Amino acid sequence: MSVIEFDAAKKKDIVLIGRVAIDFNPNEMNRTLDKVKTFSMYLGGSPANIAVGVSKLGKKAGFIGCVSNDQFGDFVVNYFKNCGIDTTQITRARNGENLGLTFTEIKSPTESSILMYRNQAADLEIRPQDVSEEYIADSRILLVSGTALAASPSREACLLAVQYAKKHGVKVIFDIDYREYTWKSKEETAVYYSLLASLSDVVIGSREEFNLTEDIPEENPFADHELAEKYIGCGNRIVIIKHGKKGSIAYTADKKAYKVESYHIKLLKSFGGGDAYGSAFIYGLLENWPIERALQYATAHAAMVVASHSCSDAMQSIEKIHDFVKEHAAEKVITELDWRETI
Repeated sequence: MSVIEFDAAKKKDIVLIGRVAIDFNPNEMNRTLDKVKTFSMYLGGSPANIAVGVSKLGKKAGFIGCVSNDQFGDFVVNYFKNCGIDTTQITRARNGENLGLTFTEIKSPTESSILMYRNQAADLEIRPQDVSEEYIADSRILLVSGTALAASPSREACLLAVQYAKKHGVKVIFDIDYREYTWKSKEETAVYYSLLASLSDVVIGSREEFNLTEDIPEENPFADHELAEKYIGCGNRIVIIKHGKKGSIAYTADKKAYKVESYHIKLLKSFGGGDAYGSAFIYGLLENWPIERALQYATAHAAMVVASHSCSDAMQSIEKIHDFVKEHAAEKVITELDWRETI
């Protein structure tokens, strides 16, 4: 039996709710943002990127969100449509709210930063009345991005979406996706992150994000496996804790743990890999792959995207990920660990 199972009778593979933005990535790289003259525009926002990723991998995706009522909003809707993502549940901002604009700074292949404009962000204006119970009920997965919990009415819309998912047997994936500039305080963050983590079936985040979720001080009194035990005790089937360059550990409800390391590739940038990882991992789960294979393909997809200029445009087909894995067959990136081992 698989560690997590999905209802094959559902028409959609995944519905995502949360942030969608515009990314401006510099064409002149390996320099600070003040020295960049030109940018390329891409679709951005973690759940939006994941939606594109799973769609390019051949899965049926829908998106619940709010975009600006202007040309940037048109860009998002048209981009989604061209990727085959259902846009019937995307609303337009009613009071002049804007899409978030993300200017990325690529100082070097390993050092990047983000300059974000998110005043009156349109994505935080999705309302509970914009969330369709029927739409969510007919999906195998609901993915909630943690950024969408930062303010009302988006916060309540996400909680209602999760209620609908639980009611209809839809699996909930919680991608913590913390963005400090969106939240008012760490205490507020912990309240809503811990609530969603207790309601989800899969939770994914960095160790720093898990510390915020549990309001754990920086001295880290809890080991990774203790956090995993807590969330699995709440009903999660998979808990993935990331440790940056050190890799990550995936814990499963059958008391197995897997260390995940990166492929050795030439980096172009240090962002976008997490969204690629998430989309390929979700694909593997939907295909009922063994957890090791799903993690391997997730890692391969992440490597391919961080070697590319964009995030959304660089999402790959399953055939290309197959080829990458074959080409790098000598690299062992997945190792089964004892439950209490650390990295």
